[in-house]
Amino acid sequence: MITIDGSEGEGGGQVLRYAAALALLTREPFAITNIRGGRAKPGLMRQHVTALEAAAAIGSAECSGLAVGSTELTFRPGAVVPGEYHFAIGTAGSTALVVQTVLIPLMLADAPSRIVIEGGTHAASAPPFEFLAHTLLPVLTRMGPGLSVTLDRHGFYPRGGGRIVLDITPAPLTPIACMDRGTFKAGKVEALVAGIPFDIADRELKAARKVLADWPDDAFAPVQLSAELGPGNALLITAECEHVTEVMSAFGQIGIPAERLAKTAAKRMAGYLGSGAFAGPYLQDQLLLPFAMARQGAFTTVKPSEHSRTAAALIARFTGHQFIFSEDAEGRWLASLG
Repeated sequence: MITIDGSEGEGGGQVLRYAAALALLTREPFAITNIRGGRAKPGLMRQHVTALEAAAAIGSAECSGLAVGSTELTFRPGAVVPGEYHFAIGTAGSTALVVQTVLIPLMLADAPSRIVIEGGTHAASAPPFEFLAHTLLPVLTRMGPGLSVTLDRHGFYPRGGGRIVLDITPAPLTPIACMDRGTFKAGKVEALVAGIPFDIADRELKAARKVLADWPDDAFAPVQLSAELGPGNALLITAECEHVTEVMSAFGQIGIPAERLAKTAAKRMAGYLGSGAFAGPYLQDQLLLPFAMARQGAFTTVKPSEHSRTAAALIARFTGHQFIFSEDAEGRWLASLG
């Protein structure tokens, strides 16, 4: 059994999600202590419990210590069983992070699956639905599996109530190299508002336009959603390139000016476009596990995050596959299997 100190590395919920996915893929049990020990409020939150419940359900696993607030648990995987599953987080916890826990194991199963997840679709500290649909899944589809995701209902913090549906047709993973993102084709900035003053969207778009000054005016658009879905606000910045589409996001928070959130997200996008790399800061750690399971592949990216280095360390412990991060003369980083 692999033992993990959850306070090491990234020190948050990613350690738990990655460990669960790796356990299902390798059939290796693990025990983890100090869960989310690097966070102000350690222990499992509702979305982490749902992610592990999902992993246990699809992987015929035994999981002890699985409760909100728990700081340690043991996970003993069985065989992955594809099929139709429905998981409800019950809060605005991220649906995308639950997807990330079960996606790769089900991509390598022996039959298709449909996963319905209810919770948050646009909330802080997690990728939005659009990242799944336009950034992550298209890259993974190039490796062989058939993948599609639909948004049935938006879910913002603190209400939640969103709903996504993920369809997976498994296939062996074909190694790919993602070195060049290709020509920039189009940019889009959308400010979503639901049940809050519409001028917040205008303020966000004006702030983003100042950073992305070379994007045309018609790339910036407010999106008014039903007040019943709110209160909620999300800024989505999308850059469509020849070989990859990257999405940066920001989410409205009480006490933080809309302009500041928009400026930060726009600067992240400008930094990514200026880097010349294929993968942005959020895509990079999501590519490590499928590339490891394909046992070959490489991609260029921006400076590796603590999330990525933590994920790479976990992959090495479960599989023995080592990722090497190296910087080239132009400042791009290369992530490759050693």
